[in-house]
Amino acid sequence: MTKVTAQMSVSLDGYYAGPRSSTDPHDMAAWMESPEGPGFFRVTRWVIGAMGWRERLGFAGGERSVNSRIIEETFAAAGAYVMGRRMFDGGEIPWGEEPPFRAPVFVVTHRDRELLERQGGTFFTFVTGGVERAVALAREAAGGKDVAVAGGGTLLRQVLAAGLLDELELHIVPVLLGDGMRLFGATPGASLGLDTREGIELTPVRVIETPEVTHIRYAVCGRAKLELDDRGSGGA
Repeated sequence: MTKVTAQMSVSLDGYYAGPRSSTDPHDMAAWMESPEGPGFFRVTRWVIGAMGWRERLGFAGGERSVNSRIIEETFAAAGAYVMGRRMFDGGEIPWGEEPPFRAPVFVVTHRDRELLERQGGTFFTFVTGGVERAVALAREAAGGKDVAVAGGGTLLRQVLAAGLLDELELHIVPVLLGDGMRLFGATPGASLGLDTREGIELTPVRVIETPEVTHIRYAVCGRAKLELDDRGSGGA
């Protein structure tokens, strides 16, 4: 059965990058020098050194580790991807002619663009009909495998708020960034649309600890109203 999954590397205080930059995402050199870049690379260091990631991008070296196995597992499970336009713009040049996805990728955007085909089985379809439409198209294309939400944080929150996410895996890195782009919380635009008595319940289904990062996978149970325990209140 096709699941919609998402995974994100975050700091212990909940940031997945430094403070948002206004730099053109296509200008990777400038972005890396912006406040946003260092935070992102700090929480994704565990990925960069993993052989599973390096092999996927055609790089030599890397370590065959538990972290590498998790990356390989994530790629193997995905039959299609959904990502935001800013994520695509930032990755289009660094990913090169053979991006790591090797599957259909549906880019949620307000700016239409023709289908972009790359080597290795990756092609990017630009969807202007919203996140629900992009996820529906990805389900059709996934061939029974999972639909993976490939970022960034804004799109992940939209998928979660829309009730479309089945599984969330957080890769929690033991570092405090202090400021930046927070996956959940007070960052502008980070609202999940919940009222004061409502929450999105999650159930941990797997925890894997390594010195570099703790991987926690959650099943997303959905929205639920707060039910107070009134035992001992004296009511009948």
